[in-house]
Order: sequence, then structure tokens, then C-alpha cells
Amino acid sequence: MISIKQINYALAVAKTLHFKKAAELCNVSQSALSTAITEMENQLGLAVFERNNKHVLITETGKQVLAKAQLIKLQLDELMQLSDLNKSPLSTPMTMGVIPTIGPYLLPKVLPQVRSQHPNFQLQIQEAQSHELVDRVRNGDLDCAILALPYPTNGLISLTFWQEDFYWVSHKEECPAQITEIKSDELQLDKLMLLKEGHCLKDHALAACQLKSQKQQSEFDSTSLHTIIQMVAGKLGTTLVPEMALQQLLHDGSELSAIHLNEPGPHRSIAFIIRPNYVKTADIEALIELFTLALRSKN
Repeated sequence: MISIKQINYALAVAKTLHFKKAAELCNVSQSALSTAITEMENQLGLAVFERNNKHVLITETGKQVLAKAQLIKLQLDELMQLSDLNKSPLSTPMTMGVIPTIGPYLLPKVLPQVRSQHPNFQLQIQEAQSHELVDRVRNGDLDCAILALPYPTNGLISLTFWQEDFYWVSHKEECPAQITEIKSDELQLDKLMLLKEGHCLKDHALAACQLKSQKQQSEFDSTSLHTIIQMVAGKLGTTLVPEMALQQLLHDGSELSAIHLNEPGPHRSIAFIIRPNYVKTADIEALIELFTLALRSKN
């Protein structure tokens, strides 16, 4: 009979594609992990992995085995969480993912409210890009994640709790006088600096302007809004910033100006994503209530 231990070991190898790293992840010796997986393969009568001294590959049949193993692990995790249904919300630990273009701006606004209401709540937060967080929620490595929508989340449930627009940010000396709104066709696209490809914030900004993806005019390629803002402050271009980030990026006395992008909105939505069978939905509902209250009080 295949054991839960063997399933966990196999999934760890699939994640790392390295037996030593998988053993470290599982807190066991490499020989113990390797023996357990060999026994599992013998019980199945097939090879899940191809390995030599340098590489670990997943066989085609192994991919099917691992997909079923992942489902078994998820169901077992959900079974173990059933006892939490009788506990009050936010009384058990949670792992939550958040994307870099939301985390630094959302968390300072909402976490004080969470800590005030639930001081003993254990929340582990991990930052990564959207595609990675979707995979990790789907595989059960995270309880939930916070993304900006629209974004493909096939097989998961999204629960929107905030919507917002973009603002055009420029140096005050380069901003047309006496304007409070700006249309996308009024932007100088050759001076518009956005995050590098792969960040959904860039896709959302372009969608808000009804523009297709375009090659950056600047040779500078950034993954950070803070860095782009410094470039704008240096009069090297302009950018588009979500409303949530304005308070941190444009502090009092800033030489920058922010003008609302006058295009149909909301330009992006902020949502939790969870698995369809996630047991602790009451925890997510409690967080949504706290987050919404905190965000409204800050606006």
C-alpha cells in the first residue's frame, strides 16, 4: 500500500527536481527519501522519475501519478482541516500569497486592523508573481492568495473585495496646468514607463488605456514601482499607478503630480483566490470584511 509519506516525498522531488533538496524540504535523509520513492515505484510497477547523478526528470506516466498524488494530498489536507470548522474565524494559522504590486501598498493599510481584532492570528505571507501564486494555491501550497484581476485563475474561485482606477504620474514641471483628469489618447506613449513584461500591472494599465502590449521606449526595464517613480522624479518619463499605491509613492512635498485616468473603470479589481473545496472559507470572509473596512477608512 502506498503511504502518505511516499506521496509527500514524491511531490517534493517533483517540486525541486532534486533528491537532496527534496530530502531537505521533507527533513529526512536523502537515502531514506530515495528508498521510499523506489519502494513506491516498485508497488506501482512503473518509474515516476528518471534520475542520474546530474538530473531528475519526470516520466510521462509519472506526470499522471503525480497529478493524482497531488489531488490525494489536497483531499487529505482538507480532511485534516475539517475540525477547524468548529473554531472561530481567524483562530488557526493561514498561509497567504500576494503579488509585489499589491503587497507593499495593501498590507500596511489592512494588517493593523487584523492585528487589532485578532491579535493571536498567525498569518504567513509570501510574495510572488501571479502565475506562481495561482499554481501554489491550486496545488495546496498556499491557503489563498491576493491577485489583481482580470487574470486567468482556471479552477479556482475569486472573491473580489476592492476595485480601483489608475492615475497618471508625472513630474509637476511636466504636467499640463489646471487638469484633474486625463484621457489615454492625451498620454505621450513614448514617455510612458511601465513594469517589465510578466507583471499583470502592466497588462492592466495598458488595458485601461485600451492599448495593446508595446515595447518599452526606454532602455530601462524595471520590476518595481518605487524604481519607476524615481525615474519619473528624475524627469525621465511618466507612468501609471494604481490608486492604492499613491499614498506611499507620492508623499507630502513630492515633486510629482497624480492625475486620474479618465477611462471606463474600475481599471483593476483586487481579489482573494481559493480552491473550490477550501474548508476555511469563513476565515476568508472575515479577512474580506476587515480589509474592506480598513481600505474604506483610508480613502
